[in-house]
Amino acid sequence: MPEPESGLRVPHLPTISDDDMRAGLASTREFTIAVLKKGPGYDPPRTDPIIWEHGRRNFALRASGVLAIVCPIRDQTEMAGVGIFDADASSVDHILRGDPAVQAGVLTYAIHPSRSFPGDSLPG
Repeated sequence: MPEPESGLRVPHLPTISDDDMRAGLASTREFTIAVLKKGPGYDPPRTDPIIWEHGRRNFALRASGVLAIVCPIRDQTEMAGVGIFDADASSVDHILRGDPAVQAGVLTYAIHPSRSFPGDSLPG
C-alpha cells in the first residue's frame, strides 16, 4: 500500500474474518447524522453572535448525551458541520428546528438515519 502524501504511516492492519464482520455488524445501533450548511442568512461577522449561541446549544446537547459527536467544518465551502445524535431522525429534526442559527436562516440542515458501533469515538 503506498504511503499517503502527508507522510503519515499507515499501521499494519489486522485480518478481519467474516465471523468478525458478522459479530461487528450485529452490534450496530441506530444514530442520526445531521449535516449543516451555511444558509441564506449566513453573514459573518454580523451573524457571529448567533453562531456562538448555536455552539452553546451544541455544548448543552453534548452534555445531555444526545449529541454524541459534533464536528464543525472549517474550510471555505458551504458546509458548516456534522453532528451525530443518539436519537431518532424525528427527534433530531425537532431539536434542529429549535436551533437559533437554523431559526435565523444562518444554517440549514439535512438529517440522515444511520447505524454505527456503540462506543466509537474520536481519538484524543
